[in-house]
Amino acid sequence: MESATVRLKKGEGRSLKAGGPWIYDNEIDTITGDYTNGDIVSVEDFDGYFLGRGFINTNSKLTVRIMSRKKDNEVNESFLEMRVRNAWEYRKATVDTSSCRLIFGEADFLPGIVVDKFGDILVVESLALGIDRLKPVILEKLKKVLEEDGIKIRGIYERSDAKVRLQEGMERYKGFIGPSFDTKVEITENGVKYQVDVQDGQKTGFFLDQKYNRLAIQRLCKDKRVLDCFTHTGSFALNAGIAGAREVLGVDASELGIAQAKENAALNGLSDQVTFQCADVFELLPQLEKSGETFDVVILDPPAFTKSRNSVKNAVKGYREINLRGMKLVKDGGYLATCSCSHFMTPELFTKTIREAAANVHKRLRQVEYRTQAADHPILWAGDDTSYYLKFYIFQVCDEK
Repeated sequence: MESATVRLKKGEGRSLKAGGPWIYDNEIDTITGDYTNGDIVSVEDFDGYFLGRGFINTNSKLTVRIMSRKKDNEVNESFLEMRVRNAWEYRKATVDTSSCRLIFGEADFLPGIVVDKFGDILVVESLALGIDRLKPVILEKLKKVLEEDGIKIRGIYERSDAKVRLQEGMERYKGFIGPSFDTKVEITENGVKYQVDVQDGQKTGFFLDQKYNRLAIQRLCKDKRVLDCFTHTGSFALNAGIAGAREVLGVDASELGIAQAKENAALNGLSDQVTFQCADVFELLPQLEKSGETFDVVILDPPAFTKSRNSVKNAVKGYREINLRGMKLVKDGGYLATCSCSHFMTPELFTKTIREAAANVHKRLRQVEYRTQAADHPILWAGDDTSYYLKFYIFQVCDEK
């Protein structure tokens, strides 16, 4: 049982009381009792009212992350198994689990840890000191719960190499947990095969959050000419190809990404109609426009142009520019799929930016649909909005006449 208690200042903890999972350093009045960073502590309001139980790290401005709000819930092995089991049952009910995000941190009430499943391989990313200590138990319970459904995990790779670990007073780390295995893992999603590089790919190796957004573009692409910008390892381009697109061009600035995209195209027998080019999208789009190129479908899936509030203005310029350029390349009556994965680019700001881009190039947009991330990346309605990050629009683009 925890031996330390964190007491909040009067009037603080508004986010926590609204359902948010975090307590910041400036909300804390006193910490009583003995603890070391990473320990579980009790949290109480200024008047002693119990608010929850979580792990503490005074190295971080985000000082306490809440694990439970129930006074009689001890954070022990059976508690962690309950959390893991709930997360798995939720995935089974909502998504194709052959490859999916099994645990999505705060949204699964296990703050600071992400676990992705690629077939029979798990990839874990741990971003907080307290959860890092609990990680071995969480992974053991995950393997147990999956095995009950006949899924035997062959190996686990850790990708805890994000900079945010340094703020927690932890080192960045990547490597095998347990026996080693071939880190190129083949998965199938929406009928498309991919080689996922869990060791050197971005984040945990593959962006599972766009799974059903990739599926949504399939029905627009049959017999069409398609441009996929920021293709990464070719995922949207290959969904267009598998749906019967006549010709697809995928573009990315990463040579590694393009090499993997070409491998993925070959894996699906799509090398003839789906081709890839290593280029800066911002430089290439004006060149394509200048040479009179047009496409039936243009897809814009850029990396997060902003990872902080300070750089939002520059990000808006970037999003406006690529959307404006993308719209110019869409044939009259063709389609634009566009998204943002930065949670600092709010849905309202992203929508406003697209509207401005359309006005600048005199295009009329008809919204086909608006989507967010796949359900294995659940959006937790609470005081914190970080789980509400992916915005995805499909528009028909019409010339003003």
